[in-house]
Amino acid sequence: MRLYVVDAFTDRPFRGNPAAVCLLPEGPWPDTAWMQQVAAETNHPETAFALPLPAPAEAEADWAIRWFTPTVEAGLCGHATLATAHALRAERGLVGAVRFLSRQHGVLVSHADAEGGITLDFPAAPTLAAPVPDGLVPALGAVPDAVFRTDGVGDLLAVLPDEAAVRALAPDLDAVADLTEREGLRGVIVTAPAAPAGAGHDFVSRFFAPARGIPEDPVTGSAHIALAPYWSARLGRDELLGLQVSPRTGLVRTALRGDRVHLTGDAVTVLTGTLHV
Repeated sequence: MRLYVVDAFTDRPFRGNPAAVCLLPEGPWPDTAWMQQVAAETNHPETAFALPLPAPAEAEADWAIRWFTPTVEAGLCGHATLATAHALRAERGLVGAVRFLSRQHGVLVSHADAEGGITLDFPAAPTLAAPVPDGLVPALGAVPDAVFRTDGVGDLLAVLPDEAAVRALAPDLDAVADLTEREGLRGVIVTAPAAPAGAGHDFVSRFFAPARGIPEDPVTGSAHIALAPYWSARLGRDELLGLQVSPRTGLVRTALRGDRVHLTGDAVTVLTGTLHV
């Protein structure tokens, strides 16, 4: 079966967030343990498996999709969904809307334009103010201005005073893993407003999920379904540009549309091949 490696939320290779995409043949899902082994073998932050669905007139989706980190199955992943839409455009010429059926979040729609951009239609994740959990400050090495829980994705959102503080973070990843396991979290999002004004983006972020096999995620599409409503409310604009300041960096354009978030980015194929096992 066909296997792609795609760098998502970037227009340059070796930037953005790499995802492996496995385009499965028609039929039932492969064994979950096998998919986890494939994800461990590719060893990217996420590996997406896309399964073509029968096409009756009443079908709600075109493909089923599942995502795996190197160690666990994920409930939602933005960059690997964008990478899958990119791979389907390259492999099968699919442009326009493609509907993906996910296990936890229903139908997720991607829209690929002919010029290369891809927009994902995801559910918004409201943020709920929360107390600072025990151990967060020493784990991050920084004191947040505010802390929120994200509804739907299970992250902790920590707001720092400025972009420089986010860039300078050197968290204790073992402590972050202990904290997220104890609190029942997927990971920790750290964010701040862009600085200086006019930098070309509106906010910055980083994402840490070491307990899920992702010490630092290069660009986290699913984190932006919480970042978009938070920053849109704070900045008073529905359309924003987020810069994830990991070492690879990547740009996510967000548009708040009611209870949905549109995430737009580019993608680059860096490898294609055949999975033999």
